[in-house]
Amino acid sequence: MDFELKSATAILERTPTVLRAMLAGLGPEWTHSNYGEDTFSPFDVVGHLITGEKIDWIARMRIILEHGTARPFDKYDRYAQFEASRGKTLGQLLDEFEQLRRANLATLATMQITPAMLAKRGTHPALGEVTLANLLATWVAHDLNHVAQIAKCLATQYQDAVGPWKQYLGILRSPVTRMDAEGAQRRRSNQ
Repeated sequence: MDFELKSATAILERTPTVLRAMLAGLGPEWTHSNYGEDTFSPFDVVGHLITGEKIDWIARMRIILEHGTARPFDKYDRYAQFEASRGKTLGQLLDEFEQLRRANLATLATMQITPAMLAKRGTHPALGEVTLANLLATWVAHDLNHVAQIAKCLATQYQDAVGPWKQYLGILRSPVTRMDAEGAQRRRSNQ
């Protein structure tokens, strides 16, 4: 499927509602448990998504549109949530994410993105040249990746309780994505 802004926005605007439906009102045994050593909990994922709303998608879009490839993107701190979410409740994080996402989608709408703008290029510090379409498509895929990660985390809480049905549950057999050493250390230092 080729990138199309209207259909991408349809996914992006739903993510806060999906996360709220999945997580609001659940106890910490669901929201603060992970799915393996050095993995994110649902609480961590929501904090991570907030960081993206603050310093990634719209900020990088502006860099592409204003500077092209002349100015690389700022480094993205994939683990900022460990410090930023400390002392907050999941409800507060869900509210913050929803507000930030709404504001970012409003900003995106005011930009009146054209096909020519989608083809503009920027420079990712590790990946090299990327287009605005690549960035916006990644925003969508990133959301969906983390929704799946939350689902895996929740399902994993019953990996032993399902007994022999585990063999039919791909979510319980799929590989675990672990944080790198920096993320693991930062998580431990903030617990």
